[in-house]
Amino acid sequence: MNSFSNEAVPKRLGLLHELLPTASPVAVLINPQNTGSTEASLREVQEAARSIGLPIEIVNASTGAEIEAAFATLGRERAEALFIAGSAFFSSRRVQIGTLAARHGIATSFTNREEVEAGGLMSYGTNLVEEYRQTGVYAGRILKGAKPAELPVVQATRFELIINMQTARALGIGVPPDMLVRADKVID
Repeated sequence: MNSFSNEAVPKRLGLLHELLPTASPVAVLINPQNTGSTEASLREVQEAARSIGLPIEIVNASTGAEIEAAFATLGRERAEALFIAGSAFFSSRRVQIGTLAARHGIATSFTNREEVEAGGLMSYGTNLVEEYRQTGVYAGRILKGAKPAELPVVQATRFELIINMQTARALGIGVPPDMLVRADKVID
């Protein structure tokens, strides 16, 4: 399964910048313990930021306490926008991140809709439910005798933009109507 999460980084950063064009620098939260994914995400976000002339500030966190400390720092620095790198750890901490972002008035951009449903501002990425469904289909094919090496790699073909309007209103962010029209789901 290939969800293209790193390939979607430029589009996701661009959407966050479109929504908050004056937010500068944009903080980028990465998990240094997830070395392979973090290196690729970091490379993609740095290149995307450079291409649109957007300064970024890298923030590391790999524990709940480090997330708390990162938000305390971002709050003191009056950060307006936070781009969260794709990480299973950050997904598992989505409620903590959403709560801290609301407390400090920081707009967040995630990879998956589940984080936005937990209070994040926006996400752009593939649909995890569809990925899990496809994984089940593959498992079923293998259990019925298919050889894993002969199964094709499945790639995501659909990306979704999710916007949480409750969070936008709480942060005082006016979401442009054309962005709302492009959104696959608007949580109200």
